[in-house]
Amino acid sequence: MVKQTIQIFARVKPTVRKQQQGIYSIDEDEKLIPSLEIILPRDLADGFVNNKRESYKFKFQRIFDQDANQETIFENIAKPVAESVLAGYNGTIFAYGQTGSGKTFTITGGAERYSDRGIIPRTLSYIFEQSQKDSSKIYTTHISYLEIYNECGYDLLDPRHEASSLEDLPKVTILEDPDQNIHLKNLSLHQATTEEEALNLLFLGDTNRMIAETPMNQASTRSHCIFTIHLSSKEPGSATVRHAKLHLVDLAGSERVAKTGVGGLLLTEAKYINLSLHYLEQVIIALSEKHRLHIPYRNSMMTSVLRDSLGGNCMTTMIATLSLEKRNIDESISTCRFAQRVALIKNEAVLNEEIDPRLMIIRLQKEIQELKDELAIVTGEQRTEALTEAELLQLEKLITSFLEDQDPESRLEVGADMRKIHHCFHHLKKLLQDKKIHEKSTVSSEIKDQNCQEPLKEEEHKKLRDILQQRDNEINILVNMLKKEKKKAQDALHLSSMDRNEFRHSQSSPFPPGNPEGPRTLPSSAPTQVHDSSAVGYRSSLLHRKTEMREEMSLGRQEAFEIFKRDHADSVTIEDNKQILKQRFSEAKALGENINEARSKIGRTLATLDQGKEGGKNGPVYSLALLHILLGSAMRAYFVFNNFFLGGANL
Repeated sequence: MVKQTIQIFARVKPTVRKQQQGIYSIDEDEKLIPSLEIILPRDLADGFVNNKRESYKFKFQRIFDQDANQETIFENIAKPVAESVLAGYNGTIFAYGQTGSGKTFTITGGAERYSDRGIIPRTLSYIFEQSQKDSSKIYTTHISYLEIYNECGYDLLDPRHEASSLEDLPKVTILEDPDQNIHLKNLSLHQATTEEEALNLLFLGDTNRMIAETPMNQASTRSHCIFTIHLSSKEPGSATVRHAKLHLVDLAGSERVAKTGVGGLLLTEAKYINLSLHYLEQVIIALSEKHRLHIPYRNSMMTSVLRDSLGGNCMTTMIATLSLEKRNIDESISTCRFAQRVALIKNEAVLNEEIDPRLMIIRLQKEIQELKDELAIVTGEQRTEALTEAELLQLEKLITSFLEDQDPESRLEVGADMRKIHHCFHHLKKLLQDKKIHEKSTVSSEIKDQNCQEPLKEEEHKKLRDILQQRDNEINILVNMLKKEKKKAQDALHLSSMDRNEFRHSQSSPFPPGNPEGPRTLPSSAPTQVHDSSAVGYRSSLLHRKTEMREEMSLGRQEAFEIFKRDHADSVTIEDNKQILKQRFSEAKALGENINEARSKIGRTLATLDQGKEGGKNGPVYSLALLHILLGSAMRAYFVFNNFFLGGANL
């Protein structure tokens, strides 16, 4: 709870004409409290001797002179009130003064420049800015705009306002509950989620206000307007909600009919304005008196709406707007006197917290149910109504979570309702029976599976035996094929060995049989040609036979033969024989080189033989014998080479 008096501020309106010096002065006293002194110039028409006061001094929390801008007014007056509203306290700011003293400019602002924005748009901007920064709470903002014209209330945000006349619109009426709380009927409440939406509502209401031209003001507001911001805040997960209201009041200006000289509708409006301000002053005077029992709030609609703002649960601030010109001195002094009386009123602002009604309803329903359950247990009376489907589903979920919980100390909390307890026991019994049935079905299914598996095993054995028999047949076929191929290879080797024996026999002498005079008739190079042609013929015949033998083997036989060679026990011996064959091939190559050297020697011997023809009789015989010896050694070396090479190739 915050106890404080209504804060009062004064703002001096800039004068259009150059004012006379010495009408007012602003200074501070010893306690640094600002004070405004209004000086009345002496009127010579009243004579030199008169008892009129020449100066009046009034104290305010702060006085804003003519050079004060709108930003300064907001920072010093409206911002502290807006902060208290964000904290959950009610707030009110109202401007009071004579007509044309700058009340509407201070509260709403001017339309010419952006910097002339008044308290209402700046407060809206500040509230939405702070609510977006504070992520710990969820804020909800609603706007209402009430106009009191000729002591009748109208909703300025009613969409029918433009299309209908003022008499056809529904009037806002005041309702009061037993706790003396005021409720306004036919006053709409619009939610604003952004600053732009709130400003649009403000502009809509301003266009629907009653404005008229008077001798004192070209655009004089002829009604009281109350712009209210309803703010709710709640922390996520909390049941406590804070509600706060901020009333921004633009009062119509008081005016003296004798001075303005108005008539007709303007005169009627002036009467209602002055009457409502008179009732407001009566409430202020009653509140300032200590032992006053009755406060006349119900005399006017404006005082009824502002009941909390005047001496109630609210932090209220008043702005006294002054037009300190010579012709308006009396009205300015009256405004300052009213402000001094307002400063005597004490308000008690309370933090407006309450539990969310929806959560409160749920809590009370739960409490009622618990009490009914306890009463049923004590009295022994059973409740006849059946549980709902939602309750049954909730109980089954609780039982499932209880059974799945591994904590041995966990409990199943279903309350004291015997219906729920019995249902839990029935459900547990059903689960136990279902489990036993499932186990029996599992055992019987296992027995059936075993019985079914026995014929399946016999079928599998039969299939395996068939597959094994098939593999045996395939192996026998492969073995027969290998035997045939082996026999063919042995026959080929036998034929090749026979061919080699015949060739060796035919080449046992340097000349073939049936030609004993061959050495005499053949030229000198005949033996070499015979041996070469015979060796080449033998090799070609051997290769031809091997090629034919390979071509005779089919692709499957070749693959089987390769598998046989790989898996045969003598594969290691074959590899060793290959190495021996390579070694012998290198040795055969060396023997071939020796043969070539022998051939070269034969050539040289033949040359020597040709030279010896010119010698004696023994020369040719000697040369022929020498040639025979060399030729025989060359042939023997050639046969050794052939036998060695062919023998190594057939291994």
